[in-house]
Amino acid sequence: MPSADGANPVSEPAFWWPFAVMIAGAAATYVWRALGVALSGRIDPGGPVFEWVACIAYALLTALIGRMILLPTGPMAETALVDRGGAAIAAFVIFFLARRNLLVGVGSGIGVLMLLTWARQAFA
Repeated sequence: MPSADGANPVSEPAFWWPFAVMIAGAAATYVWRALGVALSGRIDPGGPVFEWVACIAYALLTALIGRMILLPTGPMAETALVDRGGAAIAAFVIFFLARRNLLVGVGSGIGVLMLLTWARQAFA
């Protein structure tokens, strides 16, 4: 369907950019997935390379959680450090008390943070 100036929008280069970006993104994702599937039978999950990758993943996760507690951004930065630390400790303890149930641990941490933040504002 021609636009108001008579040009066909499909023939415009700007029309095709979103499709090109989606195709490039899908190709980048699926090439690595296909490579993973092809090599998965040859990888020893108990080998040293796999253990190293797991250690790096845990270290990154720990660093991100530590950053969220010590140097938060956005709305989390408006909460007190004591509240964030208390919620993290409560989440950790409840996670183990609930037999390593991640949903219960994370949910309790969120609840404790909300409760501590509300209490600080209500009684200040």
